[in-house]
Amino acid sequence: MKLKNKKWSLDKFMQIREEVLKQWDTGAEVDLEDAIEYHKSLPEQKDMSKKLIEAKEEKITLTQPRAGVALIDEHVELLKFLKEEGQADLLPTTIDSYTRQNKYQEAEEGIKQSKTEERSMLNGFPAVNHGIKGCRKVIESLDAPVQVRHGTPDARLLAEITLAGGFTSYEGGGISYNIPYAKDVSIEKTIYDWQYVDRLIGYYEEKGISINREPFGPLTGTLVPPSISHSVAIIEGLLAAEQGVKNITLGYGQCGNLTQDVAAIQTLEELAEEYLSEYDDIVLTTVFHQWMGGFPQDESQAFGVISWGGATAALAQATKVIVKTPHEALGVPTKEANAQGLKTTKQVVNMLKDQHFMPNGVLEKEKEMIKKETKEILNRVFELGKGDLAKGTVRAFEAGVLDIPFAPSKYNAGNLLPARDNNGAVRYLNHGNLPFSEEVINFNKEKLEERGKDEERDPSFQMVIDDIYAIGKGMLVGKPRT
Repeated sequence: MKLKNKKWSLDKFMQIREEVLKQWDTGAEVDLEDAIEYHKSLPEQKDMSKKLIEAKEEKITLTQPRAGVALIDEHVELLKFLKEEGQADLLPTTIDSYTRQNKYQEAEEGIKQSKTEERSMLNGFPAVNHGIKGCRKVIESLDAPVQVRHGTPDARLLAEITLAGGFTSYEGGGISYNIPYAKDVSIEKTIYDWQYVDRLIGYYEEKGISINREPFGPLTGTLVPPSISHSVAIIEGLLAAEQGVKNITLGYGQCGNLTQDVAAIQTLEELAEEYLSEYDDIVLTTVFHQWMGGFPQDESQAFGVISWGGATAALAQATKVIVKTPHEALGVPTKEANAQGLKTTKQVVNMLKDQHFMPNGVLEKEKEMIKKETKEILNRVFELGKGDLAKGTVRAFEAGVLDIPFAPSKYNAGNLLPARDNNGAVRYLNHGNLPFSEEVINFNKEKLEERGKDEERDPSFQMVIDDIYAIGKGMLVGKPRT
């Protein structure tokens, strides 16, 4: 394995592909030419790329849930319910945990147990085991684009089968589906494996089939500063573009402060357009993830969090919003609760679709600092790679120049400590080895000192703990109880 950020030759791709398709029996079903013809036969309303382009042009925010169960018919029933009752614009297929870990035999046992128990014994849809025929049954039963959502460090076989099965959008990346999800998988290996996925999608593109690619924006989901998630999203977008991907959706997870979140979505798109400008014909869209941290157990309070996420997505003019449910604190939601979260979000989005968050001095300052922080990180990544982004990314994680808070990976430095300022925006309490200028360091320090002064305590790790649990307790900023 020799990692570099260069488009794979078709010979190299096809050589590695022979081994990938042998990982499970259903790999033998994949025929790329048949897959291309199948995609050409799909109606436009099932094409994720086209749907996102239309939404961007019309400046509307589409809604999409998370959902997946073990058996094909039950999965179709669930997604139909979310489309019809929940009014979802776009549909997901969330993949089960065994498949995410490439444990296909265990997934097969889960399918058998689900049939015996007459309920899903897996926490998602085992697409590899169901194979192309099963995936196509899902696609043909639904009247909306369907995306593969998972969390898989090695997602190569899953990509082969689901794309041949008619899915038109594929989530994840070599950083975003490794560092927040796995402990012992090297960043070098996952970037290499995801180059395969992106080269596969690039192959479809060469044949006239545009598959949407979406790096996973929220990362670990809780208190991730925008400049961290932006850096990862832009890196994964650039790596995908190098392999021939043309339709890219970059994501960001809600932090909770309206000004910072609007600034984040706007700067994500602006920065990505700047960095991706060297590639031709890239179509860029954005996705806003509703709050990914702890939720209130009370359903009424949970609806408040969901509504706030919907309002922020609409005001930021994100192309789509990933919706949470009022059962978020309790475990796997019912289909009814999932539909409730969708309808709540849809109502708010529709009410705000003709309204905009007005530019002001605070917003512009927030955008300025997010851009400055992100560029300082990315510039150092390129320096470490001596111009090669893939190599630079590996070295940046080794040096702590890229660092994701609260991640389990042993390849992540774990030095960052984020905390909220007095207005709830996420700042760096400890920036670790991030290559920040004195201006950036002082800006974050002053913001947290303002909060400390107001709360009559020094900024410390206790603030971090308080902030992690705050929304679940009905607040945004984890202020001490008086």
